[in-house]
Amino acid sequence: MNIETLIAKEKDGWAKLETLTKRTRGNAEALSQADLYELGRLYQIATSDLALAQRDFPNHPTTRYLNQLVGRTHAVLYRDEALRWQQLRRFYQQSFPQLYRRLLPYTAASLVLFLLPALIGFFVVWQAPDSIYVLLGNEIDPLVQTVEDGRLWTDIAPSVRSAAATTILTNNIGVMFYAFAGSLTGGLMTLYILLFNGMSLGAIFGLLQSHGMSAGLAEFILAHGPVELSVIFLAGGCGLFVADGLLRPGLLTRQAALVERAKIAVQLILGSVPLLIGAGLIEGFISPSGLPWIVKAAVGLATGWALYRYWMTTGIGKSRD
Repeated sequence: MNIETLIAKEKDGWAKLETLTKRTRGNAEALSQADLYELGRLYQIATSDLALAQRDFPNHPTTRYLNQLVGRTHAVLYRDEALRWQQLRRFYQQSFPQLYRRLLPYTAASLVLFLLPALIGFFVVWQAPDSIYVLLGNEIDPLVQTVEDGRLWTDIAPSVRSAAATTILTNNIGVMFYAFAGSLTGGLMTLYILLFNGMSLGAIFGLLQSHGMSAGLAEFILAHGPVELSVIFLAGGCGLFVADGLLRPGLLTRQAALVERAKIAVQLILGSVPLLIGAGLIEGFISPSGLPWIVKAAVGLATGWALYRYWMTTGIGKSRD
């Protein structure tokens, strides 16, 4: 490629990059989200053009121009870590709750798909405790034996609560990602995770109810359950949302629909990780503690209320750009 061909091919992009860089006035936050994305894209192209020009046309004026243009844009994009924190703040103050509301019908469907098998599992096992083996398999036997001995498995010794909290939050994050990743099976894996986990929880409550011990597990779940389960339902909703786009792409190709919806779902999944970390810490330290049940209930109600108030009211009336 000669220099004239390079200029003819890329000059419009360089001009647009220069315009966007000037508009920032040294602060990329001055751009909309769409323009900021375009700035980054054009910067990558210009960087590649600069490398080519430096190799093949080191003394040409175009090379010097590109070097200056890339340098100015680099200073805007990488001036310091503050920009990344500003973008993160804007995500949680605006994009995250807006996207949550956009996927609310899918999250509601996820809730129903979890709740119905939970109710069925509860009543079936409550009336016939041995049916838990039919629903959950023989692997549940150690838990059944613990319950029949009159003990709950939820007591975590203070000396191991830190390690338990880490294990719990890691497991919860794993369930969240599996529920989302199940969308790539047309939603079948997402459905399985929701149905099976709902039935499992219901069946275990039914077993405890038949032994007069369900209140103990309910007390254990009070503090962390509202946030933890809400995020799991959201993850299931993300999986259903992506699967719906895959099965019903509309005017888009299946690949384009998958990419478009996955971008939205991934933002919600990653944005939810801090919520699950917080829920895991509560589950590791507060839920198994000797605090009165009313205190645990207060923690659950307060965190659940704060989460839904944030999801349902934050960012209303603001553009996502």
